[in-house]
Amino acid sequence: MAPSATAFVIDNASRDRTLEEVRARKGVRVIANDKNLGFAAAVNQGVRAASQEPVASEHLLMLNPDTRLLTALDDLEHASREYGLASGKLLDKTGSPQEGFTIRRFPTPLTLWFELCGFNRLWPSNPVNRSYRYLDRDLDEAGPVEQPAGALLMFRKDVWEQLGGLDEKFYPVWFEDVDFCRRAEEAGYKIEYTPGVAAEHLGGHSVSEIPEGCRAVYWCASLLRYASKHFASSAYCGVCLAVALTSVPRAVVGMIRARSTSPILSCITIVGFAVRRLLSPGTSGEPGQVS
Repeated sequence: MAPSATAFVIDNASRDRTLEEVRARKGVRVIANDKNLGFAAAVNQGVRAASQEPVASEHLLMLNPDTRLLTALDDLEHASREYGLASGKLLDKTGSPQEGFTIRRFPTPLTLWFELCGFNRLWPSNPVNRSYRYLDRDLDEAGPVEQPAGALLMFRKDVWEQLGGLDEKFYPVWFEDVDFCRRAEEAGYKIEYTPGVAAEHLGGHSVSEIPEGCRAVYWCASLLRYASKHFASSAYCGVCLAVALTSVPRAVVGMIRARSTSPILSCITIVGFAVRRLLSPGTSGEPGQVS
């Protein structure tokens, strides 16, 4: 981190020793929420706080709590200055690049069908998945990308202001970074991938705090919100149908793995709001507001 940079840690009501450990570090500003506001709201909080600094930076870095920087950020800053947004390479704990996660293309209706049906897990090398997860690209190759992971993403402050920040209706997590990058592209900005900047990314730390029975509900809700914002109505209805149809077999698999009937409750919730959205595509109700 540059000597002049200020780190902001937004704590969404953690129940471990996070606050204690962070407050013991010098040069770190902490914003402690008394409840989990979601990833998007936390990022927006941090950006607003950084913008109020006496000498506010024009470049802001979004960094997941399970991500550790391994290199300087100079290349990222230069790229974001030129293009508006920039990202780096994510490595796992063994030092290997996280292929299929570090960068992706924007999901299409067909991509989401393949994800929901499990094709991408059962047949990872299928053409749809290879394209979606940039498996046809060398991660040592710099250049423009569509959707880098929000775990390591730098953007100019004016870009964030023009876009209105992250959409906080993607609650508590998932697809908010995809939506942000999609809106940035639609606004005429580009996103540059700079593999010279690297970070270790463990992955799944925050998601593991979500009760297992709620994860599928929240993921499908965020997926549908993304589809409602960026797909034509016919394609959106197709995704709603896919969510509803694939929820039952996924619930059956979940019951077998967990040896419990609890996945059925999640299935009923998912099918319910997917069918409501399918029958009333123009409804103003947000699928993310589920419990």
